[in-house]
Parts: sequence; C-alpha cells; structure tokens
Amino acid sequence: MHEEPIDPFKGDPADPSAGLSDPAEEVELDPLTEVERQDVLEDLADLEIYQALLGPVGVRGLVIECEDCREPHYFDWDLLRGNLRHLLNSGRPRVHEPAYDPDPDHYVTWEYARGYADGVHDTLTEAAEDNDGDGGS
Repeated sequence: MHEEPIDPFKGDPADPSAGLSDPAEEVELDPLTEVERQDVLEDLADLEIYQALLGPVGVRGLVIECEDCREPHYFDWDLLRGNLRHLLNSGRPRVHEPAYDPDPDHYVTWEYARGYADGVHDTLTEAAEDNDGDGGS
C-alpha cells in the first residue's frame, strides 16, 4: 500500500511539471531532532485517540490553520496520519494545498480534539473513582 499519492504523469514525456525542479531537492533540511521526532510520534498517538473518539460521531478529520497561506486546511484522518509519517521518515513536511470543497462541519481543530479527549478521560476517571469509593454497594 502506498502512503503517498501515485504520480499520474510518472514516466510521461508530456508531464506538465517536467520542467519544474523538485522542492525537496532545492532545500536541504536538517533531520528532525530527537525532540521533534518525539513530538511527531506523540501527534501520531494522539491522532489515533482522536479518530477513535470523534470518528464515530461524524468527525472526518482535523482542520489546521496554515501559517504560509493563512487559510484553513482540512485533513482526513488517513491523510494527516500519512503526512505525519512522511515528516517522521523524511524530516520534511509534504507540499500541501487546501482540500477541495470540504464541509467544515465535519472537521475540528487539534485543540478541540485534545479537549474532547481530555473530557472523555476525566469522565471515565471520575466514574471509576466513584465506583471504587462506594464500598461495593
């Protein structure tokens, strides 16, 4: 299974991007630091939790405000997971563009997803403490 989209023009002499240089070749980026790698791994772990909690209630992914273009970018769970894995493996983010006509009602921010997960965790913790503290009655 490919994690990246397959280039539909690969090997085609009429490739419209044949004259363009690969941005990955133009800019040599330093590899991720150990702290950056750990942050990406934590984001991947969080993403699994967010999808497990929010997917069943109709949330399709996360929305991220792009620092470069100042527009929201909508990522479904699998695309975001693939982007994070790519960053982890290559040390550089993928080139991205806004999704085509996404329904913003089906996407939430990282902060919302984190707060939702924290709320679920707190509710479960309180319920467990209540059950432990009732003396088994």
